Amino acid sequence: MAALKRTAPWAARNADGAIALTLAVVVGVLGILPDEIFGPEGEGDDIQRQLVTAATLVILALVATALLRDRARQAPVEKTITSGALAELPVRLARLEEIETLAHSTRRALDALQLVRVLGSMQEIAQSHAEARRDTTRWSFKGGTGTYLRAVTLPECVAAARRDKRHLTVRVEIIDPANAEVCETYAHYRRSLSDAPDGTGETWTPDRARKESYATILAAFWHRQRYGLLDIEVGLSSTMTTFRWDLSSTRLIMTVEDPNMAMTALADTFYYENCDTELRLSFEQARRVPLEMYKKVPLSDEPTIEEVQELFERIGVPLPRTYNGRDVVDIARKALRAVNPYQP
Repeated sequence: MAALKRTAPWAARNADGAIALTLAVVVGVLGILPDEIFGPEGEGDDIQRQLVTAATLVILALVATALLRDRARQAPVEKTITSGALAELPVRLARLEEIETLAHSTRRALDALQLVRVLGSMQEIAQSHAEARRDTTRWSFKGGTGTYLRAVTLPECVAAARRDKRHLTVRVEIIDPANAEVCETYAHYRRSLSDAPDGTGETWTPDRARKESYATILAAFWHRQRYGLLDIEVGLSSTMTTFRWDLSSTRLIMTVEDPNMAMTALADTFYYENCDTELRLSFEQARRVPLEMYKKVPLSDEPTIEEVQELFERIGVPLPRTYNGRDVVDIARKALRAVNPYQP
């Protein structure tokens, strides 16, 4: 009785199917029964064939009825889906696109409102510099002697500009190598932070600070002579700064002596624009190196001692008389084969 109660509702909902299934079983049984059961030879065969045919027709009728009933049941559901969720799908997709656009705009607004973001690792700083160099058409630098500028920034920016055949403007402000006092002040500041050799393997002395600045000037002339679409200016400052500014078309990066700490700001933000103004005004007060004379003192791919000495004489920034050929070679090496001081 319990089994009957459980199966009764199912049988009521699927009566046509159940009947069709029963008849199919009956037809199958009739088909395999001997002809003699239905009557004498000949008549029994006809009776069997008639029963099978009639049952088959009934089964087909029941199957057709079940199909029509299922279609009648599905019609309201299909209508609901078609007129409901599917009809609203374009509207919902449009709303989703609006939400995505709003989220993107909000993110940009937050980035713009964020004046400065702190970079807390050497990898982050290197990545930020790489993003700043990408496709930039300008670069402004203000710092000590421009070691990283010579080793990485200037060669890679010039190489990218040459590859894309585009114009590049570079403005560099470093300490004046002819000013013994500022070179001593800078070297003392660097030594006070650490007496150990830096990433280049050298310790800081006034003579090293002087040579590094000379090397930046030489590198500027060397690159200017080899890429016609490079406009580069160099200013020499009589005061030092504890910060290093690197400003491209897209962002500003301000680094300090700690290789794992820096600050960055995106273009078109308050901090970026004010630092850009600061760098412009500072550069205007620096002593200019006459880069327009780059054609008058040609430099070889590997500048000779005589070429380097003549260059600094002609531009009004002569090398110290105490410098010998080894010192000049050292300056040329620093200019064209500078070691990245922040390499891991």
